[in-house]
Amino acid sequence: MSRSTDRQTDPAAATASLAAEAALLEGRLSLLRESIDSVDARIDAVSETLRRLQRPATGPTDGETPEEQESGTGPDRSKRGRG
Repeated sequence: MSRSTDRQTDPAAATASLAAEAALLEGRLSLLRESIDSVDARIDAVSETLRRLQRPATGPTDGETPEEQESGTGPDRSKRGRG
């Protein structure tokens, strides 16, 4: 047999082979999408943690919580000698 006849394949066999490969690729794609979703969730969680950690540094002082500072219901500064 020559090389040209070796390269010729049965269309049904080629179709079955391509269908099997497509199924494998779809499975891998599904796993990759799940992994991406997992990484996105971890990024969101870390971002939220960083936002929470940054709030005190830029937020209230003198023991006020962010809610107390916004509403003005925090500790009375005049009682602590500050005004």
